[in-house]
Amino acid sequence: MSAASRTPPALYALAAGAFGIGTTEFVIMGLLLQVARDLHVGVAAAGLLISGYALGVFVGAPLLTAATGRLSRKAVLLGLMAIFTLGNLACALAPSYATLMAARVVTSLAHGTFFGVGSVVATGLVVAERRASAISLMFTGLTLATLLGVPAGTWLGHLAGWRATFWAVAAVGVVALAVIAARVPADHGRHATPPLRAELRAIAQPSVLLGLATTVLGFGGVFTVFTYVQPLLTRMAGFPDRAVPPILLLLGMGLIVGNLLGGRLADRRLGAALVGTLLALAAVLAFTGLALHARLPALLAMGLFGIAAFATVAPLQLWVLHEAAGAPNLASSLNIGAFNLGNAFGAWLGGVVIEHGTGLAAVPFAGALVTLGGAAVALAGLRAARPAPVRLAACER
Repeated sequence: MSAASRTPPALYALAAGAFGIGTTEFVIMGLLLQVARDLHVGVAAAGLLISGYALGVFVGAPLLTAATGRLSRKAVLLGLMAIFTLGNLACALAPSYATLMAARVVTSLAHGTFFGVGSVVATGLVVAERRASAISLMFTGLTLATLLGVPAGTWLGHLAGWRATFWAVAAVGVVALAVIAARVPADHGRHATPPLRAELRAIAQPSVLLGLATTVLGFGGVFTVFTYVQPLLTRMAGFPDRAVPPILLLLGMGLIVGNLLGGRLADRRLGAALVGTLLALAAVLAFTGLALHARLPALLAMGLFGIAAFATVAPLQLWVLHEAAGAPNLASSLNIGAFNLGNAFGAWLGGVVIEHGTGLAAVPFAGALVTLGGAAVALAGLRAARPAPVRLAACER
């Protein structure tokens, strides 16, 4: 095996951190009804715990990235994992809905900057031709969180209460902190931070702004459905509560396949992968709306949903990194914030459809329309792109 094709151990350390962060973000979806009952709020209000987390990522990512831009990237990653661990401890101890919301927002501050800085670190560990694959490998931790962390956390929450799940996630944070400390290389003096004004000029390009909007809308469709996956499966498809964890396991398997597939497609033809994966996701969301009326088609839809949802991640992230090559840290973190603004918007939209629209049955179709909007914006972004959008410019290491 050549040095160029060997996977650096640091990528697995970044994946470990992504696993912990992904688990705390997604696990509450499998416990939505339990949290709502325990804290005496409605399902839509419980869904806002996801929106609050996502908005915290959106606001915190650029602010923390700017504040930590001159620090060692390894030190930043370690500090963020410490915030993540303490935030989950606060969630486990939260006595009320308002306190839990505040704890979720604190926890979310680690999210955007971790994935933003982590993406830059990941691309700096490999040759240029493998940068999308490096990002997708780091995000494999996020998909493993859905495959293993979320079903396990949901099962633990049903068995011992939802607070036990957050205690367990805090323990995952401690492990991830140790792995990152051991495996991610020190980078003192290895990278220069461009002036903030130059970074803002890079971000202000039309293709970058359109890329960020594509992420918001494209992934917003995912969370319009994903946020309410438990009531969709139990109240629409007729599955019992005990069936939700294994179905989330199936969905998580799809996420892993889609994540790796999206990375390979983006390495080959970035622009085509960007638009193609969004169109495929919109089609799967529409199919999900039709399939949830029977159990077997619903299972097929969950697997396809997982594949289509995370096939979009590497193209969306790499597109913004390419277009804002002069501001890799800020662009990467802003795009993670855009993912989470899409999450917040999707969770809110799904709640509006449930509470004030036509109910649960319309949620997947609403998600499909949002993602189609993302594909349309992506086409506009391609037209506004810098020359040769498929060939990646060198990002700062």
